[in-house]
Amino acid sequence: MSETTTETPDETVEESAPAPVLPDHPVLRGLAEAFAGAEWSVSHGQDVVTVEADRLLEFATAARDAGFETISDITVVDWFRKRRVRFELVVNLLSMQHVVRLRILVPIHGDDPTVPSLCSVWPGANYAEREAFDMFGVVFDGHPDLTRILMPDDWEGYPLRKDQAVGWVPVQFKDSHKVD
Repeated sequence: MSETTTETPDETVEESAPAPVLPDHPVLRGLAEAFAGAEWSVSHGQDVVTVEADRLLEFATAARDAGFETISDITVVDWFRKRRVRFELVVNLLSMQHVVRLRILVPIHGDDPTVPSLCSVWPGANYAEREAFDMFGVVFDGHPDLTRILMPDDWEGYPLRKDQAVGWVPVQFKDSHKVD
């Protein structure tokens, strides 16, 4: 814990940094203790951890080994012109054996939207990562087949980015019947 000292003419006042928030659940507390740099909070009754991209794969592996056997969702939030770090990866995990959920947030800079793929940890991450790539342009390093999944292969841009121009071009999804 870091301390700062503020001197006033008559006295010295010591201020302490606030203690980090640690989760109540013992499995989550073990993860919190193993990853001291991660920031923990609670949002809408759910435990949330913010992890840097370079530690995501290590954290995900530890979470899986701690009992988070299911990855239920991966998505991206575009904070265009709202936050300093443009994108945020959101990974939702479920532990059925411990009956607990965990949301992982990963800040992603807009100039290099790259994070490690979680397919090696949870193979079910495959399609959700492809969708996040297709819609937001986030690159999942190490993904086995990072190709478009919803948009045509020759589509330019990423439709869910907030700076993507709104157009009138009808979208023809891959492998669907042609609309006349």
